[in-house]
Amino acid sequence: MQEKIIQTKTCKQCNSNFNITDKDLEFYDKISPKFNGEKFQIPSPTLCPNCREQRRLVWRNDKNLYKRKCSATGKDIISMYSPDKKNKVYSQEIWWSDKWDALDYWLDFDFSKSFFQQFNILLNEVPHPSLIKLSSENSEYSNYNAWNKNSYLCFAWNYLENGLYCYNVEKSNNCTDSLNLTDCDISYESINSFNSSKIFFSNNSNNCYNSYFLENCDWCENCFMCYNLINKKYYIKNKKYTKNDYEKFINNINIWNSKILNDLKIEFKNLTLFEIKKNNNNKNSINCTWDYIYNSNYINNSYYINDWEKLKNVLIWFPHLENSYDCTYSWEKSSFMYEVLASGSNCMNILFCNLIIEDCSNIYYSDYCISSKNLFWCIWLKNKQYCILNKQYTKEEYEILVPKIIGNMRKTWEWWEFFPASISPFWYNETVAQEYYPLEKEEVINNWFNWSDYENPLPKVDKVIPANKLPDDIKDIPDDILNWAIECEVTKKPFRIISQELEFYRKHNLPVPKRHPDQRHLDRMALRNPRKLFDRKCDKCRVDMKTTYSPDREEIVYCEECYNKEVY
Repeated sequence: MQEKIIQTKTCKQCNSNFNITDKDLEFYDKISPKFNGEKFQIPSPTLCPNCREQRRLVWRNDKNLYKRKCSATGKDIISMYSPDKKNKVYSQEIWWSDKWDALDYWLDFDFSKSFFQQFNILLNEVPHPSLIKLSSENSEYSNYNAWNKNSYLCFAWNYLENGLYCYNVEKSNNCTDSLNLTDCDISYESINSFNSSKIFFSNNSNNCYNSYFLENCDWCENCFMCYNLINKKYYIKNKKYTKNDYEKFINNINIWNSKILNDLKIEFKNLTLFEIKKNNNNKNSINCTWDYIYNSNYINNSYYINDWEKLKNVLIWFPHLENSYDCTYSWEKSSFMYEVLASGSNCMNILFCNLIIEDCSNIYYSDYCISSKNLFWCIWLKNKQYCILNKQYTKEEYEILVPKIIGNMRKTWEWWEFFPASISPFWYNETVAQEYYPLEKEEVINNWFNWSDYENPLPKVDKVIPANKLPDDIKDIPDDILNWAIECEVTKKPFRIISQELEFYRKHNLPVPKRHPDQRHLDRMALRNPRKLFDRKCDKCRVDMKTTYSPDREEIVYCEECYNKEVY
């Protein structure tokens, strides 16, 4: 799918240049909605892809949870909205009940005010759910998840059971401190893997079993400190051993000792530093650019993609999405999405929206609507259609009024733009934007984002112990640790160990961590390559290639053809 550059624009936020192609214009034309027989053209964007993504991510707080009061009952709840916010927040029980109706908060459209002014009023009046979750069991301290059980501080995940401190882990069980896993069972400190079991301290390794310290391995079993292996068994540092010798070696490795484990991590990092790397982590994909793209066709500037086609500027979508641009964090079997922060399955024709869930179509500029269609400027509606600013209209009234509103939005330069960061209910420093586009407080304020210095109260514990005072061996950790707080060795923030977590460490002979869960998450995020493509030559055949390894990095990087010849 060859693209021809039609126009080069300057981003109005960061002043960088970005291109508009003929395929882009075709897409914008295809998704442009029709009302009352008239087509309302979506023009090309005014922000570059990165700034558009940053603006969307400012509307999502995954990992920061707080205690506050339910606005309906006054009872204590766990919420993603901090107590210093004025939003109305309902407990899960109240929000999902029939005790209130979002249509009761309707507004008439006021042509003397801008859209975003009016939407902000509605946003502050309509109650918000404390957390974003569906069908959860015993997972009170988790957010943005569904169909989960017995999990703690897990975020952006579905179908996870017995999970701890995981992010974007799908259809998995018994995983702790892991990132971007699918169909895994028993994982610890592992990232970017699928269909694996009993993997520890591993990266980019799939279909593997009972192994430690893997990198870029497939179909491997009982391996230790291995890299670039395919279908191997009983290997240590890429060297073949007998079953008996391997098991003897493993039994003598004291991974439960934190000092020994740290030494092993350093050794593995040094061991793999100068081993060949593939220019990207794409598999079975054609005409695709960026990274972690599987079984897909015609994907451009996208990341973590599986079984999709014709996408551009997309981050973390699950299977079977097509014909969509500028989307983030969403579920499967959807199409024709544009500037969408999150959506559920079976959605179509969703534009400029945040969190549209399950069986929705023809929804524009709306926030958290479920099983609905034909909505404009609506918030928290369920099983509704033909509504504007949460007010019910007939189909005929809706088709007449929406074009008038779009005309007004064109005058205020709001038509075709996602919600501004200035009216987000979250502070920049608690959103996903801070992870992908980190800024200091002064930078945040200068860019019209919001910042807060609010911090959760310290936990009430019997005592606080510095991390360096913890016993190194898991065998020496007393049950009493459940009543302590540990002071993070990096940030000095206190954190607790829960009983389910201690049981996991003891069962798998792992030391108690010495870093706060937030710091451990940042450590895992730092193991990934930057979400940026560089021009570089293959270190073997010297062909030009695109890669996430910058030319000034010291790793040896091969093109896909040379890498496959070497590994397979």
